[in-house]
Amino acid sequence: MQLIGRLAAEPELTATATGKELVRYALGVSTGPKSGETGERTTSWFRVVSFQEGPQRDLLVGLPKGALIYVDAEARMDTFETDNGKKQSRLNLIQRSFESLSRPQPRDDLTGAESDRSAVEEPLSGLGAS
Repeated sequence: MQLIGRLAAEPELTATATGKELVRYALGVSTGPKSGETGERTTSWFRVVSFQEGPQRDLLVGLPKGALIYVDAEARMDTFETDNGKKQSRLNLIQRSFESLSRPQPRDDLTGAESDRSAVEEPLSGLGAS
């Protein structure tokens, strides 16, 4: 699965039960044209985990909330049973690679508006299949 979207929060470095480190993050992917008075687009949220090590992991962990990134990930549907006995399914994405496309624009403290727009704009459709 290939996605282009914005980080919902700073990626989080955590350790597994075996002591191996991984990075977890959520990615918001906006699709479709801007519509309505607010100019809002539909956003889908994806949880992603990365097992990358070294400089790529350090780069990912250092990205701020709102950074626009491209992610190539393996998609897997897992089914599990909740504490109350209900079966649920969840889409899990395991990152193969990523690329930082842009960082969030600083906002003007007085107006709350973005300062100069970046040359990299968010695409109309951020979801594609590999």
